[in-house]
Amino acid sequence: MHEKILTEAEKLQNIMVETLTRLCKIPAISPHNGGTGEDEKIHELEKIINELNLLNEKSSLKFEYVDDEKSPTKKRPSLFFEYQGKKSQRICILTHIDVVPEGDRSLWTVDPFNPEIRGSRLYGRGVSDNGTCLVSSLFALKALLNAGIEPEYTVLLAFVADEEMGSHYGLEQLIERDIFKADDLVIVPDSGNDAGDFIEIAEKADWKLSFTVTGKQVHAALPHKGINACRVANMLAYEVDEALHKEFTETNELFDPPFSTFEPTRRFANVPNINTVPGRERFDFDCRVLPEVSLDNAFDVVDKICKDVEQRTGAKIELVVSRADAAPITRPDNEVTKILIKSVREVLHIEPKTGGIGGGTFAAFFRRKNIPAVVWSQECGGVAHQPDEFTEIEYLVNNAKVFALMMSGF
Repeated sequence: MHEKILTEAEKLQNIMVETLTRLCKIPAISPHNGGTGEDEKIHELEKIINELNLLNEKSSLKFEYVDDEKSPTKKRPSLFFEYQGKKSQRICILTHIDVVPEGDRSLWTVDPFNPEIRGSRLYGRGVSDNGTCLVSSLFALKALLNAGIEPEYTVLLAFVADEEMGSHYGLEQLIERDIFKADDLVIVPDSGNDAGDFIEIAEKADWKLSFTVTGKQVHAALPHKGINACRVANMLAYEVDEALHKEFTETNELFDPPFSTFEPTRRFANVPNINTVPGRERFDFDCRVLPEVSLDNAFDVVDKICKDVEQRTGAKIELVVSRADAAPITRPDNEVTKILIKSVREVLHIEPKTGGIGGGTFAAFFRRKNIPAVVWSQECGGVAHQPDEFTEIEYLVNNAKVFALMMSGF
């Protein structure tokens, strides 16, 4: 039975590439990041589902909306396609419809929104993140039905908005609605590697720190009359960086890397001219923290440094914290993990391993609701968000094969 499924998936390769190209020609960039949102692209996906003849008495298609005043439609759409299987228990595959902006177009050798085949690869914005698995999840079901096989599990394919900007206008609100069930088997194909041998079952806490240092702006020839916010910010960033790395040295081999990361990242522009001492400086830290580290304790360390630097310099420091605590781990012996491992073995002829990552996928939302979720895909490592983003066409087919086997309960 499973050989027939795999053969049918291979037959669909060309139409999968055509579908991915068709979808990635439509930018679906957040209105909070200079775009117009997902509306056009998600309605194109609706057309594709109809064209594939997947809508019948066993299936249903439903839009869910989240209010967003910045969207041209004032709403952000997500699409849920459900196909009834032998069991009422569901295999849920969640992909996201949105993409990040193309960035500096001069760094691209192709038009980012006119995908182009070069050899074994398809190039374009969103073809990897998250277009490959979006298309693979849909054609996995198509391959199964073309093989004349009824899914063992009911299949729920979720195409969700706003993942790239934090999911506030997507899954963060949708998961509070009566959409998902406690016994759902959830797969999030939004992270992976070229080998396809890594299954993510845990994520670190996501802890973001935004600092604003306010000093006193003066002419650079008279620095003694002001408070140089740039110098204070440099001092503050260094001391925070040093203290966090010194204080929190715990390790956990489940994760790669096996320690907490505390990274100074974004620095905002201050003054436009060289001969002015800036009176305000803003910078951010992105921190991915092991579950065994207390974020409350980490905050206390940072807060103490801020107060100490204020006292020493006379500057004022404002700290804004964004916090998402580590979600519970999905156990390696959970049903969804076992089904995925079995399917990956069959398709890729490898022995996948389980582990943890820095964080940032849909899976954490489910784990916090005590719904086990796993993250897996065979994808081109390191190309997401980059110029000349690409996917290997072979990975489209391989992912579809794995998802189809999972649906079939082989």
